[in-house]
Amino acid sequence: MSSRRNAVLFFPSFSAFLLALFTLLALGHAIAAEPDSASAKDAKKAPPDVIVFSNGDQLSGTFVREVSGTVTFHSDIVGDINVSWDKIKELRTLSKLAVLDKSVTPQRHKLPPNIPQGTISVSDEMITVHPDNGVLIEPIPVKSAQYIVDEATMTKELIGHPGILEGWNGAATAGATIVQATQKQYTFNGAVNLARVVPTVTWLNPTSRTTIDFTGSYGKITQPAYTSEGVFYPETDTKSAIYHADAEQDQYFSPRVYALGQTAFDHNYSQGLDLQQIYGGGIGWTIVKQPKQQLDIKATIQYEKQTFINASSGVNQDLIGSTFAGVYLLKLPKGIIFNQQVSYIPAYNNSTAYSANETDTLIFPMYKKLSFTVGTIDSYLNNPPPAVPPTLRNSFQFTFGATYAFKSTY
Repeated sequence: MSSRRNAVLFFPSFSAFLLALFTLLALGHAIAAEPDSASAKDAKKAPPDVIVFSNGDQLSGTFVREVSGTVTFHSDIVGDINVSWDKIKELRTLSKLAVLDKSVTPQRHKLPPNIPQGTISVSDEMITVHPDNGVLIEPIPVKSAQYIVDEATMTKELIGHPGILEGWNGAATAGATIVQATQKQYTFNGAVNLARVVPTVTWLNPTSRTTIDFTGSYGKITQPAYTSEGVFYPETDTKSAIYHADAEQDQYFSPRVYALGQTAFDHNYSQGLDLQQIYGGGIGWTIVKQPKQQLDIKATIQYEKQTFINASSGVNQDLIGSTFAGVYLLKLPKGIIFNQQVSYIPAYNNSTAYSANETDTLIFPMYKKLSFTVGTIDSYLNNPPPAVPPTLRNSFQFTFGATYAFKSTY
């Protein structure tokens, strides 16, 4: 029992450390994101861009970008709005922008030559660029404008490279349940999900992607000691501890196909699994890539090591297998996000040593970077070691908590 107890005590402390670390990072990120007073004053002094809609309404603010016919415009009153060219009557910017037409294919580490740059005005479905040198540039039809972005962003995304701590997006979630009654019960759960895509903008094809994920749940139910019919029953504890961590590096060799390397670690006290380690590599394919949804499928070849709690000789295993996985992201109305990850992990040198996992998450926006998250984690391990009472092969969790979103600072 000592090894079981040590394993359980180690993982909660490790989980608490991770949650505390990412809480401090979130606070530091929020403080760093606050603009200083001088820059804020400069932003207020800058003249606004103006957009006039086809119905005659007018909005002042800042032109953000145009990608494939959709203009993103920011207003301090309504925030970011996305509108198609057919809904725009006029557009005037004092921001200096670069207009890339459909004949241009942006590539990393290379600025396209002869790109029209300057302030722009749009009317009658034509874009007129006004460069600083006053050279006359022939108007460009709006239907031919593939991208319109500010000069600094174009140069940074095409030529620059984010530092190791830049370009990360993701979220940290924490939740807890505490019961004080005849029995004492508490459960803590947390998750950290981070992703770094280079370039960091969606209007350029990705060249690399790094993801880091951690989920953990720890619970304990304490039954107090009691005496019944002259028989003393000592205090008993029932514990649960389930943890998962993974990291993946993707390198794209086409806009939708990439090579990947991955590692993953799992601990499941209720299934007797002390630690499952996976190290492998393979290929991924983005089957669906749309503004509101994305679907990736992946396949790997990997080394897998399983060690079990208090296992008898011969139960721990070294395996050669694969991970076949699907990752789906769906953006629903009102900012709700649904995320699903499904994986099947067979072993080729032991056909009975397979496992499967499914994670489903719904994120509901609440206030600024804070959201409310509910989700399920379902894991199946086909080869748990013999135990009394018998170990169930399936483990299911329902989780909920508050989520703080991390935004890229690049």
